[in-house]
Amino acid sequence: MNTELLEALNILEKEKDISKGTLLDAIENSLLNACKNHFGKADNVRVIMDRETCDYRLFAEKTVVEDVEDTLEQISLEEAQEIDGSYTLGDIVQIPIESKSFGRIATQNAKNLILQKIREEERKVVYDQYFEKEKDIVTGIVQRYVGRNVSINLGKADAMLTENEQVKGEKFEPTERVKLYVVEVKNTTKGPKILVSRTHPELVKRLFESEVTEVKDGIVEIKSIAREAGSRTKIAVWSNDPDVDPVGACVGMNGARVNAIVNELRGEKIDIINWSDNPAILIENALSPAKVISVMADPDEKAASVIVPDYQLSLAIGKEGQNARLAARLTGYKIDIKSETQAIESGELPENYMELSEGVYEEEMYDEDYEEEYSEI
Repeated sequence: MNTELLEALNILEKEKDISKGTLLDAIENSLLNACKNHFGKADNVRVIMDRETCDYRLFAEKTVVEDVEDTLEQISLEEAQEIDGSYTLGDIVQIPIESKSFGRIATQNAKNLILQKIREEERKVVYDQYFEKEKDIVTGIVQRYVGRNVSINLGKADAMLTENEQVKGEKFEPTERVKLYVVEVKNTTKGPKILVSRTHPELVKRLFESEVTEVKDGIVEIKSIAREAGSRTKIAVWSNDPDVDPVGACVGMNGARVNAIVNELRGEKIDIINWSDNPAILIENALSPAKVISVMADPDEKAASVIVPDYQLSLAIGKEGQNARLAARLTGYKIDIKSETQAIESGELPENYMELSEGVYEEEMYDEDYEEEYSEI
């Protein structure tokens, strides 16, 4: 038993996560390569290795001939019969080769071949490990800034958080732990290249999956996400169980679940709304917290006209149009928002609408005529 080699292979297998079989294949190839460097060719050289004990034999297969023309592949009948008297012309004789006889250059080349194979397998193991985490979140440790990019250690590999994938205004300190979304893992000659993001909408989804048990188990589904990283995110949720409130499950007791995600996103606001297959209801929910009077949605054109109270118009549109913009992304509809006054001027609401709506909401003016006329509106 080759104890030293066996122990070395066991250590490599444990530390580098490279299979012993792969390493033994590399050793076999290196021995054949050493023979080729030493003898000039190795077409007739064979290696027999015991995978359990790591003992190996190296020999050249030579054909028995009368007149030897190639000493590397042929052997005379006299020499063959000295080894074993039963050999005749045309037989194959296995001549042992001592690896100790290899020159320094052949030995060095064999060593380099084994080291190269180990490095290749290391890169492959790391690539496979992080390829499984593609489209998922990982936790990394901030190392340093490289220009405007951030180098982040993920354990066995480093990732580069580029400027385009950083949230505007976010600053990182060395040794700080941060959660990232793995966008893509590429296999290169220098090892895996891992592209990560802090701005991707799927980062929010994965954070909810890790924080909210109902989302992870599939009871609550996140149907749609619209995000402006660093500012606000809207998500539409749906429950497959009528006894489970999807919004309440995501918010958690006293907002514990959603606050944990907000803290991870460094204060980014999150609006959680109920999903609906009815586009009008979905659009109304998406414009939350603004109140909506009416929604006219055209599923074919993917467009909707929304009317809101005058005092709710700025809230529905949001700062710099953010609320309306996120609602449009969340629903997939082009949304046109008008106030009551604008709707009356354009003829979408009757001129006496304001009076009728006041009559419905003021108890002292309420009667059946108002109810009937308001219902028609």
